[in-house]
Amino acid sequence: MNIVITKIDKMSNKKPKIRLYLDDQFKSGTVFLIEENQGHYLVNVMRVKLGDNVIIFNGIDGEWLAEITKVGKGKAKITIREKITDQKSDPDLWYLFAPVKKARVDYMVQKATELGVSRIIPVLTERTNLDKIKFDKLLANSIEAAEQCGRMTVPQIDDLTELDKILDNWPKDRGLIFCDEAGEAIPMQHVKPSFDKWSILIGPEGGFSPQEREMIRAHQNTIAITLGPRILRADTAAVAALSLWQSFLGDWA
Repeated sequence: MNIVITKIDKMSNKKPKIRLYLDDQFKSGTVFLIEENQGHYLVNVMRVKLGDNVIIFNGIDGEWLAEITKVGKGKAKITIREKITDQKSDPDLWYLFAPVKKARVDYMVQKATELGVSRIIPVLTERTNLDKIKFDKLLANSIEAAEQCGRMTVPQIDDLTELDKILDNWPKDRGLIFCDEAGEAIPMQHVKPSFDKWSILIGPEGGFSPQEREMIRAHQNTIAITLGPRILRADTAAVAALSLWQSFLGDWA
């Protein structure tokens, strides 16, 4: 069971200040033991007391109210009381990116989660800076971001995969928005809603190789867009592209 605990700074007075993601099934009366690092944080940092409430979610069953029913040394038990919010869905948007430096990868995963993506796919390209990623770290960052921004789901996170393998197995019903800094492209607002499912592909530092660009552009589902006249860092491009998509095609529109 994966548990990440985050303090929410701004919430209604009627809601608890702590929101937890638990990778488990929920039912009224179920008891969970929160221990180890999470228990330390809950008891020693948040200083919860008997009778305090927390919000829990699992990405499937909405939000539930749980009560602190036992507090020990560095651990606590919570008991599920009742469901308080029905499950809400997020847009069916995939985010594909070539991993860069560690701190920036963490940032990109956090922001992609906050911006509502449903699946995060690290892509191995000719110019990708990292050939390994720490899956557990990316998942923890994504869970924490989901807790902070109030979403009820956590994106699926894939293993690092070669670009050509991804394109060879691409779904026919999903659009591929290619952020191309080096070729003819259109602004995001000119993209027609020709697909119900979408994805956004961001390249590595230094961009895609000429062969990769040709391969991506040759794909039948590719729509090349521009992010303006300036060359953006990969993490900046990700936030810009995802925000534009949400504004014109997503749940901001």
